[in-house]
Amino acid sequence: MDNPIEISIEQLADLPEAAYTLVDVRDEISYNYGTMPHAVSMPDIVERAEKGELSGDRKLVLFCMHGDLSYGMTRALQALGYDAVSLHGGYSAWLIADMDTEDRSEEIEESIRKNKRYHKVLFSRFTKAINTYELIQPGDRIAVCVSGGKDSFLMAKLFQELRRHNKFPFEVKFLCMDPGYNELNRLVIERNAQICGVPLEIFETNIFDAVDQIEKSPCYLCARMRRGYLYSEAKKRGCNKIALGHHYDDVIETILMGMLYGAQVQTMMPKLHSTNFEGMELIRPMYLIREDDIKSWRDYNRLHFIQCACHFTDTCSSCREDGTAVSKRMETKLLIRGLKETNPFVEGNIFKSVENVNLKTIIAYKKDGVKHSFLETYDQQENTEK
Repeated sequence: MDNPIEISIEQLADLPEAAYTLVDVRDEISYNYGTMPHAVSMPDIVERAEKGELSGDRKLVLFCMHGDLSYGMTRALQALGYDAVSLHGGYSAWLIADMDTEDRSEEIEESIRKNKRYHKVLFSRFTKAINTYELIQPGDRIAVCVSGGKDSFLMAKLFQELRRHNKFPFEVKFLCMDPGYNELNRLVIERNAQICGVPLEIFETNIFDAVDQIEKSPCYLCARMRRGYLYSEAKKRGCNKIALGHHYDDVIETILMGMLYGAQVQTMMPKLHSTNFEGMELIRPMYLIREDDIKSWRDYNRLHFIQCACHFTDTCSSCREDGTAVSKRMETKLLIRGLKETNPFVEGNIFKSVENVNLKTIIAYKKDGVKHSFLETYDQQENTEK
């Protein structure tokens, strides 16, 4: 063909880097989870081209997760006269080609232990959260739940580093649930475990198949089922706690999403007692760690991780604890980003807002499922007009 639609990984490697621009056409959340080196995020590339806002001075190499979306976009760009090709197999093909299987755990651990920046923003904040919220007690047996993403793999490495200091006795099990991942994602998880030196215990479930036919809130159901399986498997292994990899940005986004989309003020707690598994507790030791620092650590160590990868999109970012759709979380991220441009303290203020609740100014609140109004105690209090 004079004007081919696709280009292979091997053909791309033969091109001089200055001759083309790599374009990731997935959504921004997917891009932030991991992308090819030097790739730009441009999910609206066709719209830009149609408006005449896209430069045509270099070849455009488009890619998505598997190459399907980018293939269609490439055809549209070529019809508009652009020199564009789609990467055959997409990001997943590049991921497998680029990923090694060599154990690099020592150098990865060095980045946490000896690199001053990462020690400060990762390990120090990890231990601060543990101490501030009393997340670990002597004698604990903790199931460190590794989903396969950047957050949970970093959490596993931080727990290994904490065990190395051994200030008080506790045990860890590195637990990974396969809810029905495709072969690519299962392979990426296993290879990353080898590379990072994390002894994963992988167990399988059919959660993705079970929620595949659910039309209403499938992500919420998926998240609840995953949590139940993790508690159950952790308890079988004699654990009394499960550790999840939610970070600071998850917390502030959840606070804001609760207000904007749920009409409630609540937060993602640093620890919770299980209501269905007696004696079990959930902890979030990444609570004070920023997502940008996690991404920086990931890129510094040349690591590539998966997303949720469910059956609905195969690149799903939405199977969070609250089951909120990707668009809602993305909207919230963009809102916080915009607010930060005029107020650099906005993120910290959102986080601190749930630590500084003045009950005298609350119209109503819920406790143990019962709603209480300020009118219940209004006449018994002295009030000052404000």
